[in-house]
Parts: sequence; structure tokens; C-alpha cells
Amino acid sequence: MILWFSTFAVSVVSALLPFLPMEAYIIAAGAAEGGTATAISLGVAAGAGATIGKLVWYEAARRGIDSRWAQRKLAKPKVKEGYQRWVERMRGRPWYAVAVMFVAASVGVPPLLVMAAVGGLLKMPLWAFVPTVFLGRSIRFTLLFMGVDLAVH
Repeated sequence: MILWFSTFAVSVVSALLPFLPMEAYIIAAGAAEGGTATAISLGVAAGAGATIGKLVWYEAARRGIDSRWAQRKLAKPKVKEGYQRWVERMRGRPWYAVAVMFVAASVGVPPLLVMAAVGGLLKMPLWAFVPTVFLGRSIRFTLLFMGVDLAVH
């Protein structure tokens, strides 16, 4: 149980601070504990922690878009054009946003930290953001834990 909670905690911190990769933790923790059930449990713990951490980035961007600083940035034609392009892509197409976010969460391209902020800026619905990030991250981390288990045990 301690490993589950520490995995969750490290995942939250890793999601907030991009220079602390969760994958390094997974290699160490996966080598210490083995088994498919453990890999799934720890993958879900890591997915939940990552979702909470990315939710902080999402909310900061969502609330920050209305700030004076953001509005000054959006006053620049090139920035505004890029922002409007993304808004048009997402508007009325929540499944497009979900697909892009799922790929970012599970594969890491584009980087999830960037996409969490973009999701907040574009006010992606939370009902779409949270489960998409949780599922994508849980799958990614579970597969990494299973890979370490296969390699070590």
C-alpha cells in the first residue's frame, strides 16, 4: 500500500514539474515489485496522480486566459491567429479534442503538459479532459510497469 501511495504522490509531483520524469520512478518501482496485478494497480495510481497534476496546469491556463497579460499577448496578430485556429478546430468537436488529448496522454506526442495548458486555454470541458488524461496516462504507465516487470523478473 505504501508503494501505491508513493507512486501516486510522485506522479502528482512529476506532472507538475516536467524535469522530474515519472518513467525514471517506474523503472525503480517496477524493479522492486513484480506481477501483472501490481503493474495495473501502480499504473492506475500513477495515472490518477498525473491527472491531478495536469489538472493544475489546465486550470491555471483556463483562468489565466482572461488576465491582462494574456489579453496583451492575444492582441498580437500572429498569436491571435494561432489561438483562433485552435479554437475553430475544437469548437463543436469535443471528440477531436479528446483524441488529441488521449494521444498526448498515452504516447506523449504532443507533450501532455503543453496539451493540458492548451485544453485549459481553449476551455475544453472537464468531463472530457479528466477521464481522457486519466485513461491515457493509466494505460501508458501500466504498460511501462509491465515492461519493467517483464525485463527484470
